[in-house]
Amino acid sequence: MSHENTRVSGCGFHHVAISVRDFDASLAFYTDLLGFKPRVRWQAPPKRAVMLDTGDGNYIEVFEAPDKPEHKDAGNEPWFHIALRCTNLDEVVARVREAGFTVTMEPLSLDIEASDSDEKIPIRIAFFNGPNGESIELFQNEVL
Repeated sequence: MSHENTRVSGCGFHHVAISVRDFDASLAFYTDLLGFKPRVRWQAPPKRAVMLDTGDGNYIEVFEAPDKPEHKDAGNEPWFHIALRCTNLDEVVARVREAGFTVTMEPLSLDIEASDSDEKIPIRIAFFNGPNGESIELFQNEVL
């Protein structure tokens, strides 16, 4: 059950922004493999950017950064991972694997405890790396 934020009315995540070394490979990954739709594109030559609609009013913003150092360890970055809500986790993991991307955690079903009750909330998660080493979690659940 979600709560209403009375301090920041209408608050919610609009988008997450990532910078990528290979803009074209990243655009193909997010559009062709994950089905996101380009909503807005712009550029400040020589760099490009795009706002990708993930569905349900959520976006990922991709900025071209060809000089960005290679991503080595997700734990050393300001963002630990991006979590994408889904209802077909196993299908997406199979598609990611088939496309040659690294699945870093196989699909796992577990129960997490609610902080305000004894309720156990069943979830299913998996992790994989995007084309720039970004860690992406798939999160399947009917409650959260």
